[in-house]
Amino acid sequence: MGVRRWMGSWPVVRQVTGPDRTARGDAVRSSSSEHLRPRVSEADRVVQSICPFCGVGCGQRVFVKDDEVIQIEGDPDSPISRGKLCPKGAASKQLLTRPDRVTKVRYRRPGGTDWEDLDLDAAMDMIADRVIETRRRTWQETDSDGRVLRRTMGIAHLGGATLDNEENYLIKKLYTALGAIQVENQARF
Repeated sequence: MGVRRWMGSWPVVRQVTGPDRTARGDAVRSSSSEHLRPRVSEADRVVQSICPFCGVGCGQRVFVKDDEVIQIEGDPDSPISRGKLCPKGAASKQLLTRPDRVTKVRYRRPGGTDWEDLDLDAAMDMIADRVIETRRRTWQETDSDGRVLRRTMGIAHLGGATLDNEENYLIKKLYTALGAIQVENQARF
């Protein structure tokens, strides 16, 4: 193969010397690229979802093959993000697929030094029992002057930026019903 022909096989040379100046057609094709297919073409189904990283609510398309997530991309039908994702959202597949991802409830007993695995139902029951007991123990019906308080100072909530408005509304209702007055949301992103 002559030098001229060899250099002519380079995509950048074909782009500069040929009619495909934007490099969207023949200029970028090669024997290797002819056999490439998008990884999403192998998906069994596409599930619409919302990015879990902040309260913006960017739309995502989750591509699934054999019940495994193979790709997550922005959803162009989303009126919020119009198919775009920030770097965190674009990397959110790692939340599900990292080999060191914790998938069990981990618990270290008071004074303990080792972690133990708990069943999810057992962990939820422990949390509920502790909330009920704390509310019962710290409930203030009235103050020292007899004014009605109906509150607990033993329960508080600090929300994170991953919560959207609807979730914050429900959390506020829950904690108000429990009698908590320290309810704050860190919804800055």
